[in-house]
Amino acid sequence: MVATAAKHAPAADAGRWLSPDVVEGLREAGFARHFVPAGQGGAAGGFAALGEALETVAESCLSAAWCGMIYATSGRMAAYLPAEGRAEVWAEGPDTLIAAGLVPVRGAEAVPGGWRLTGQWRPLSGVHAADWVLLCAPAPVADSAPRLCFFAVPAHEIHIHDTWNPVGMRGTGSHAASVDCVFVPAHRTFAHAALFAGAIDTRDAMDGADTAPCHAVPMLGAAPPLFAAPAVGAARGALRDWSALCRGRGTRDSADLAADLAFARAAAETDAAGLLLGRGLTTLDSAPVDEAAAARTARDATIAAEGAVRAVDTLFRTAGSAAQDSGSALQRAWRDVHCATSHAALRFERTGAAWAQQVPATALGRSAA
Repeated sequence: MVATAAKHAPAADAGRWLSPDVVEGLREAGFARHFVPAGQGGAAGGFAALGEALETVAESCLSAAWCGMIYATSGRMAAYLPAEGRAEVWAEGPDTLIAAGLVPVRGAEAVPGGWRLTGQWRPLSGVHAADWVLLCAPAPVADSAPRLCFFAVPAHEIHIHDTWNPVGMRGTGSHAASVDCVFVPAHRTFAHAALFAGAIDTRDAMDGADTAPCHAVPMLGAAPPLFAAPAVGAARGALRDWSALCRGRGTRDSADLAADLAFARAAAETDAAGLLLGRGLTTLDSAPVDEAAAARTARDATIAAEGAVRAVDTLFRTAGSAAQDSGSALQRAWRDVHCATSHAALRFERTGAAWAQQVPATALGRSAA
């Protein structure tokens, strides 16, 4: 998987899609099935194992790792569907690729047996290869405010629009997707609130087979560390790329010493980010995860992401003109890390405040920090 991602990374960056070989590599590596319930043949796996895999792939191609993360986390989301919906989505097996439109779009109309859905969602990373998509929309409720829901739609019922042309993460193919008066039966919907609370509906679980610790983690804690993992992995890959460009140039002088110090600082920033991220991911695997633990994990993930940015900035600034070539892997990592860490889930203003509101001043000892 890593070798395939590395081979196709320049083409993914230029073409704004992952190649079929990379997509199949992600599928075969088990990203799609990672969080799929055991009742559907999935792994119902842990967060730490996924984070490690994402970092490893991102060392060669952040875009490939990002899509692997989306396919894995969208599978975790689909686990919140009722039993009939889960059976339909994974009818072909647990390696079904699912993409998700997380930003709500108005366009759900209640009809007998379900909903009519119309609208355009963006961005949807990895949508070009998805078998299903999850689309978020407010669902009208009689005598009440609309309730945010996710709607599972098969890929053959969506239209993909070529809208993704950013400076980084280009290979994720995070284009827009639209539907026009598509019928979504009630069993293919679930509440946004349940996902964010980590409160999976177990009433129709089959002998407990569809319940697992990975499905009981609040979204506040689950999302940020997995969004940060590709950035940390890409920073680690940038260290390797910097070393290949800058070390062993022959005669050493004061400029080489300064570069060595920059390299050491970037390596320390990356290691610290990885350790902080690893602690959070391990916490998520230690059920139950309460709101305070989820908030700390999210806080740590944003700090890890900031560390990855500092690392790639230092490396890019000290690598010289060779790193600025359009074919340089280092400049691609620099662009990709900046774009990945701009995600709303990695804003410290949000996660830091959420953590501070969870922890009383009297509890600021080792256990709280």
